[in-house]
Order: sequence, then structure tokens, then C-alpha cells
Amino acid sequence: MADNDAILISGATGCIGSTLARSLHADGQPLVLFGRNAESLDKLAVELPGAQVLVGDIGRADTLADSVTFPERLGAVVHAAGICEGRPFSESDPALIREHLEVNLVGPSELTRLALPALRAARGSVVLVNSLVGLYPWPGWIGYAMSKYGLRAFAETLRLEEFDRGVRVTSIYASRVATPLQAKVHAQEGKEYVPDEWVQPETMARTIRSVLDTPRDAELKDITLMHQQYPRP
Repeated sequence: MADNDAILISGATGCIGSTLARSLHADGQPLVLFGRNAESLDKLAVELPGAQVLVGDIGRADTLADSVTFPERLGAVVHAAGICEGRPFSESDPALIREHLEVNLVGPSELTRLALPALRAARGSVVLVNSLVGLYPWPGWIGYAMSKYGLRAFAETLRLEEFDRGVRVTSIYASRVATPLQAKVHAQEGKEYVPDEWVQPETMARTIRSVLDTPRDAELKDITLMHQQYPRP
């Protein structure tokens, strides 16, 4: 990845996205901040001078082609946006499952498709923040699990199709990260939330940066990131 190729962060104003953006900006990396809340994006851009703002709704994939314009080259697209609503299958409905699929899978795939010319030009990378649920389903999270399993399939297919064009694809299968979303998940589960027990946003940002900094002679295909207290046999 050339130093002058911008990195697009989807979900840039979220906890993981903004932490990554600040880390990259501190090293002079050009940034494209993508999200659906223009006010929040503009506020972050003021904090990170030179960053470009790109407003679009990841949950409405059919609108992205008309609402976003990419640079000619992109060193990477990092997908850090997503939703997670707890619901067992017996209590789910099509709207809940559809929302997870749209935000966590269909939107990221369409944003990547639109960015492909810029990624190919820079021989860039696609980094997908997935979840351990994308490897090992967990009861009570049907919509989330379906979307994350789909994101895994998307990554595998994209890697095979774009390998010859030099586009690298990495999935990060992360356990719970200490974010406001995680606090919401704990509330849904009726559990006490202790942020220090989980993977920190800074650790996630460092992991993503390790992918972006990997030399061109290698590709980090999959990374499994577990919190320290994760149950082990």
C-alpha cells in the first residue's frame, strides 16, 4: 500500500472506525470517512484535517451508486460498520433478519463493488471486521449470525475473484469489543458490562493496521481475535 493512497473506513464514526482513523491520521495517512450521519462525519473530519467525508447509507445498498464518489485509487477499504440485535429464531421476523443482512452484508458488498476500480488501481486491500459468530454460531443471535456467515462467504469469493488483480482480502473474526454496541448487547442479555474484560478498540485498530502494513509478498487471509478470558478447552 502506497503511503499516498487513501484508506476508506466504513463506519468511520463508530468506536472501532474512529479509533482506527485517529491512529492512521497521526501517521499522515490520507483518509476517506464513510458513514450515514453527515454531522458526525464532519465533526470527526474537523478533528482529522485533510480527511475526506463520504456520506451514504450502508443499509440501503441500492442508493450507494448515486450517493458516493471514490478517489481514483484506494489503498484499502475497511468495513467497520454493523448492527447486532439479539433475538432467538422463534421470536425473529423477516424485517429483523433483512436489516442485519442489508447493513452487515449487502451494503458492505455493494460498497466494495463500487470501490473495486480504485482498489485495483492501487492493488489495495479489503478488510472485513467480522465476528466469532461468523465462525461459530451462537444461540439467540439469528440475524447477526446469518449476516456474518454471509460476510465470510463474500470475503472468500472476493479473494478468489480479485487475486489476479492484486486485491487482498482479510477477515477479522473478533470476539466482543468494548464499544457502546457491546454495552447494548450486554443490556439485551441482562448481564453486567465491564469494558475491561473485552477486546479494546485500540487493539482492534492495531490489528487492522497490521493487515494494512503487511508487505505485498504476503496476505493475511483470516485473523481470529479472542478476548483474554475467552473459554478454552
